[in-house]
Formats: sequence, C-alpha cells, structure tokens
Amino acid sequence: MTTPLKDARRVVVKIGSSLLTNAGAGLDREAIADWALQIGELRASGIEVLVVSSGAIAEGMKRLGWARRPHAVNELQAAAAVGQTGLVQMWESCFAERGLHTAQVLLTHEDLGDRRRYLNARTTLKSLVALGVVPVINENDTVVVDEIRFGDNDTLGALVTNLIEADALVILTDQKGLYSADPRRDPNATLVTQAAAGDASLESMAGGAGALGIGGMLTKVQAAKRAARSGAHTAIAWGREPRLLTRLFEGEAIGTLLLAQTRPVAARKQWLADHLKPAGRITLDAGAVKALVADGKSLLAIGATAVDGSFERGEVVSIVGPEGREIARGLVNYGATDTARILRKPTSEIEAVLGYIAEPELIHRDNLVVL
Repeated sequence: MTTPLKDARRVVVKIGSSLLTNAGAGLDREAIADWALQIGELRASGIEVLVVSSGAIAEGMKRLGWARRPHAVNELQAAAAVGQTGLVQMWESCFAERGLHTAQVLLTHEDLGDRRRYLNARTTLKSLVALGVVPVINENDTVVVDEIRFGDNDTLGALVTNLIEADALVILTDQKGLYSADPRRDPNATLVTQAAAGDASLESMAGGAGALGIGGMLTKVQAAKRAARSGAHTAIAWGREPRLLTRLFEGEAIGTLLLAQTRPVAARKQWLADHLKPAGRITLDAGAVKALVADGKSLLAIGATAVDGSFERGEVVSIVGPEGREIARGLVNYGATDTARILRKPTSEIEAVLGYIAEPELIHRDNLVVL
C-alpha cells in the first residue's frame, strides 16, 4: 500500500542544522551531495522541489571556532553572515554536479507579513521552480531580530509550503520520526507511523530542541498542522535514511506521516491564518463567535465588544472570543478608532455614528479565516 506522497507534484524539503553540519562538525558535503542527487531524481520525475536549509549559524559557529551557540543577537547575526556564504556555496556546487541551477532566497517575517511582499515572494518562488531552478531558502538571520523572526525553520518550511501551495512538506531530522514518548528516556516508546496533522495528542508526545538548533519535535508537529491548512501532508524522517526522498515520493512509508484532513484553504486565507503579527484585536460576544465558527457568517459590529491596538482599515486583526482565545483572523473594514465607535451597533446605525459607511460588515467572510 502506497502513501499519498506518491501523487505529490510540488514539495518543500526542510533539512535541519544537525544533519547539515554532521552534529556541528562542519558542513557535510557528502550528505548534501546525496540530497542534491535525490532532489535531481525527483526533478527528473516531474516533481518540483524547494529546499529550506538550516545550517548558516551552525556553519558560522564552526568557522569562528565557537563551541556553543551564542545568545546575543549581534553574535548570532555575525555567525549567520559568516556561515551563509559557505552554506549556499555548498548547495550550489552539489546541485551543479547534477546539472541543476539553484537560487538563494532569504526571507524574514516581514516578507510574509506584508500582503504585497508576500505576493512578491510567492511569484518569485513559483517563477524559479517553473524555470527548473531549485530555491534554497533560509531565514535572513543576518538582519532579523527576535521579535520578528519565524522562530525556527520548521515554521518557515510550513509557511513556504502554504505560500507556494505545495502538496507535501518533508522535514529531515536526526530522529527516525515522531515517537509516542521520548525514546532517549522511555525504552517502550514506539514510532508513530501515521496520524492526522493537528491531532492534539501529538504535541504531548513531542520533545525539546537539540544543542545546535532551536526547534524540536514539537515545532515539527506544529509545522505539520500549519502545512495542513493548505492541504499539504507532512513527513518527518531520519535524513540519513538511504534514498529517503526518492523512496518517500515513490509512496513508501518511512518515518512519520502526518496527513492533512481538510481541503486546501484559499491562498488569501492561508496568508491571513499565517500572518504572525496581527495589528490589533477585536473581542466578540458568544453569539458572534457562533455566527463565525458554526454558521460561516461575516463579522458584524453588533457582535464586537472590545478593541485593542492601533490598526488601519485593511489590516489583519486577531479575533477572540469572550474568554480571550483567538478564534479567527481577518482584514478589517474600519480602523481601530472607528471600530471602537461602532461596537455593539447594528449595521443600520453605522452611518449615523461615523458619518459614512465603508462596508456593512466589520469583516467580510471572504476576508476572514477561522483558526
């Protein structure tokens, strides 16, 4: 029996720092060349591949002679700047041996948080794969700061999967996959071979991060949940498994496969769901929550009870229920000041209160995604 990955035509492959640098010993050319070979085979079979590559900071640490990952932002940025040159050179040379062109793409949260830049990034990546180029993507650690970073490359891999509407996300790691418990501590832990992405029980099984990276199995499980929003399945597997990538996309079951359970979300709604820093927050009463979540309605001002933040018309806002839990995100039709003035007002009174009416809804259903 084959897995759904056999039908994938566009995939994102994320490779972690520990694999790329052979646990900190420096970039592992033999391993990178082998992944380039497998990706070349996938390309030859008609599958488009984008690579999300960690390793810049780890390689920079090695070149600078640092044994431990620094905490200071300026030192992390320096390590990234030193290491990124070696990382992209290695990928370029290994792909060139297979007759493939590659392109370095460095992204920040701002690139995916701003609608115009989001669309620019999407167009660029789609153009590259259409030209037969393999994009090698990393977070732009040289300039990014803590408050606007993705957090880890598992998250970045999922966002890129959503961005270019990939069929699958493959996360290569130094573990065989997701286990029912930490196998380093529990000898009875068993490998989870297949589950539903977003299953709440999976997060309790996930462990912590390694010494070189900042992610862990938890971030991989969360990335799978995020990728599933656009209908993409996620495979988590040991990166040094022989012919791993080619076998996965021949339909062989390897590692952990987390399956998307829902239909793909429209590209615009993917962006809304993954906009990491909403400009503000609108609190709803219980009736409005039901209208959005259960009935699929637009958000009307009469159901809104409070406004937080300073946002303009057209910006993304977080929508929370009476208890403060986020339930949705959307593009708001009124700025924060005007929204505050029409809280609890029926649509028929908006013009009388504001002196104008932009739209009858606070947020239209087409511009809203339930989380």
